[in-house]
Amino acid sequence: MHEKTLIHLSNVTVYRKNVLTLAGINFHVDQGEFVYLTGKTGSGKTSLLKTLYGELKIDDGKAIVAGFELDKIKTRQIPFLRRKLGIVFQDFQLLTDRTVDKNLEFVMRSTGWKSNTQIKKRISEVLTAAGIPTKGFKMPHELSGGEQQRVCIARALLNNPEIILADEPTGNLDPETTMEIFELLYQIGRNGTAVIIATHNHYLMNEFPGRTVKMEKGKIIS
Repeated sequence: MHEKTLIHLSNVTVYRKNVLTLAGINFHVDQGEFVYLTGKTGSGKTSLLKTLYGELKIDDGKAIVAGFELDKIKTRQIPFLRRKLGIVFQDFQLLTDRTVDKNLEFVMRSTGWKSNTQIKKRISEVLTAAGIPTKGFKMPHELSGGEQQRVCIARALLNNPEIILADEPTGNLDPETTMEIFELLYQIGRNGTAVIIATHNHYLMNEFPGRTVKMEKGKIIS
């Protein structure tokens, strides 16, 4: 199978409020690659992920993510970019006033799903894939941290993304749960989705080998 390049950043520079945040970033990721972003807090890992999903605007350089040219992207195209990405946050970002099913349905309707039958079917598929097939009727507060993160991974899988971006996805979880979440992300990578994880956890990087990209002061140093 010919590997497809899903992310290609060439000399990308980003400023936030006139402060240089990313400087001359060259970064590429192919289909099915498992990539770790490492570096101290403030090294630019989160900013790089935010740039990839269109949250931060590129000031200089070229960037193609899942077929979208980020240096030229219009605001109205960003939702279409995000349909091709799955984003997993450290703090879950679930809607606390509705069940797991309704959380997932909300995302689907806002990304263009119409058919109730298809929505139900897809929700069932992603909850099964995330290892929580029976938790759809629960409210977020009724779930453990690990289960909530599995819901986030299920949410990230809804639109069959080409790329999963995970920002410290196990930052708030205990070691055993952390292992389970990484195992799940690794499995998703094995199925052909590119997975990019910002993490400090060197133990996991040895357990689940991938390519490591080290950042410092807004630059990629290795």
